[in-house]
Amino acid sequence: MTMKKTNTTQRSPLAIAVLALLTEEPMHPYRIQQLIKERGKDEVINVRQRTNIYQTIDRLLRDGLISVRETARETGKPDRTIYEATDEGRGVLAQWLREILSTPCEEFPEFPVAVSFAPMLTSEDTTKQLETRLHALEQELGRLDSLFATHKDVIPRLFMLEMEYKRAMLVAELEWVGSVVMDLRTGALTWNDDWLREITKQFESRG
Repeated sequence: MTMKKTNTTQRSPLAIAVLALLTEEPMHPYRIQQLIKERGKDEVINVRQRTNIYQTIDRLLRDGLISVRETARETGKPDRTIYEATDEGRGVLAQWLREILSTPCEEFPEFPVAVSFAPMLTSEDTTKQLETRLHALEQELGRLDSLFATHKDVIPRLFMLEMEYKRAMLVAELEWVGSVVMDLRTGALTWNDDWLREITKQFESRG
């Protein structure tokens, strides 16, 4: 029964965060959102819409991974439902963490898709868009470096590991986009309609 529920429960960054926080202690949804932001986890988890937290809680509650601890009532304020992780929920959380930490998975972000269809634009247009992205990446790297400089002597490294990873991925993307932009600027990488039609014919003839 436990394995069946584990296999059918939809895993997500927000579900992991909710389970982890409710494993620490019982709390209400607003506190969950607060803690995610206070601890800087919103750098890697999207909690802009509180409705997403409620939807995740409803799903975890339905699957028996969390339960209602109590309903807090204060005069003049809406009732607040306090949730806590169940034993099964704590087990699922541990399993999710082990699977994610140990096993690379294939993800499908939008950027590589856009890159694969870049020839739908002109090379000049693609250059312009990637230059804009390059500038945005440089700004984001500056923001992260500022955060590291501010917190490196205050927050133990253990609690900054996700930020280290985010920065490493950002640096890698920055380097790659920069190299593509350079090749586009110099003409080492380019295309036009005639060239694309010729390449298409070559592929079709091979098929």
